[in-house]
Amino acid sequence: MLNFVKNNMKKLVALLLVVLGTSVFAQNKPKIENVDAATFKKYIDEKKGVLIDLRTDDELKSKGMIKGALQIDFLAKDAEAQIAKLDKKKTYLLYCAGGGRSGDCAELMEKLGFSHVVNLEKGIEGWKKSGFETVTK
Repeated sequence: MLNFVKNNMKKLVALLLVVLGTSVFAQNKPKIENVDAATFKKYIDEKKGVLIDLRTDDELKSKGMIKGALQIDFLAKDAEAQIAKLDKKKTYLLYCAGGGRSGDCAELMEKLGFSHVVNLEKGIEGWKKSGFETVTK
């Protein structure tokens, strides 16, 4: 009987270690959200993150931008270095023209260990089609 208890205790301890290890890993895994324009606007309105426009200067001048956005030209040679300097504990709200660059940037930020990144799925084009405002640079 004592051997039965010892063997089952070992299995129980091993199972608990696996469960605890999995939950700790899940908590430390960066969170990327891909959201529609209305959800993205809600994040902005509630000031739940740092808003970043990933387009070029020419795109900002010709197409406008979301008010309050910082710009990091994701096509620039130093874009990855600029992103790596950001505070990894903050939430970042990313957008570009159509969602491609911001999706790539979100993946990069995940690899760099950022805790929470929100990507505007259809970019500023989706933002405008939803009727939300832009400003010129």
